[in-house]
Amino acid sequence: MRFIGNKENLVDKIYQVMQSKNIKGSSFFDVFSGATSVSKYFKKLNYQVFSSDILYFSYVLQQAYIVNNEEPIFEKLLSVIKTQSNLLLPSPLFLVVEYLNQIKPVKGFIYKNYTPAGTFELKQPRMYFSDENGKLIDAIRQKIEDWKTRDLINQNEYFVLLACLIETVPFYSNITGVYGAFQKKWDVRATKKLVLRPIELIINKKENSSYNDNSLNLVSKIKADIFYLDPPYNQRQYAPNYHILETIAKYDNPKIKGVTGLREYQDQKSNFCNAKTGIIELSTIAKEANCKTLILSYNTEGIMPREEILSTLKQYGKVELVEFEYLRFKSNSNGEARHKKFIKEQLYILKKYEK
Repeated sequence: MRFIGNKENLVDKIYQVMQSKNIKGSSFFDVFSGATSVSKYFKKLNYQVFSSDILYFSYVLQQAYIVNNEEPIFEKLLSVIKTQSNLLLPSPLFLVVEYLNQIKPVKGFIYKNYTPAGTFELKQPRMYFSDENGKLIDAIRQKIEDWKTRDLINQNEYFVLLACLIETVPFYSNITGVYGAFQKKWDVRATKKLVLRPIELIINKKENSSYNDNSLNLVSKIKADIFYLDPPYNQRQYAPNYHILETIAKYDNPKIKGVTGLREYQDQKSNFCNAKTGIIELSTIAKEANCKTLILSYNTEGIMPREEILSTLKQYGKVELVEFEYLRFKSNSNGEARHKKFIKEQLYILKKYEK
């Protein structure tokens, strides 16, 4: 998934740094889980993983990737729906995804609010999705909810199917990277018919947990060897940048406003989007974190000053800073920084004093 600050391409390097610094453990708390790239990586390494995010669509991904620890069999559902496949031994998930790819489109909330035909009366009709794909998203989302209501799928199966939809939608969205704005001309991929994709299932033998909460409420309650923090780096709040994924996940018919059809996000703002409040929150987390090692992922363009981060963390243990270069995320390539190709990732490693 295209996600601001996604660590999918950096997590290998982060783990190498951890090994070089002799950071060991069997449990890992991904404090701001986002698109779950880091959580998934450490689950594959057989850590017990705890994850959290204030965004509900992230929680859906966490439930499907991190908490779910078995291949869904859809026993009840497959006994009442007709499926067919050209594969010799298709998985139950594949069969259900194929069924959803054949259902009849419907005009629901996404079509009515985020497609040109659904918003034709606006001065600037919204072009997040083609008319056909808007109806397909609605049809798939409504069918998943209907199956849950009729008790044809269990909780794991429900979240796995929602995750399939959330992971598929960005491939057909008419955006440059985030949902803060739509493009006024059609991206080629947005004109293609949406085809639902099954997600990767990750199985380990640990009891993993996920939370849809302000992580500040959890840091003193969850005990893990390693706490990993990857907060926002700048003033841009995540909630408005992913408001449509949030609406697809919740499918709660929210009140929306403005050119982009933005949902209310007052309760989902991060203090890390302000340098002063970010430092205060970092101090609280570092103080209360029930862990041996805390790792803060940041970068050289972050709004919290390096020296303030170091002085804050040094109150609670021994701190080391490791930096390495990486290729800039495309949607950040604007303004004065548009000519830069690489920036530095910063790993602030806090080994906490023993209580």
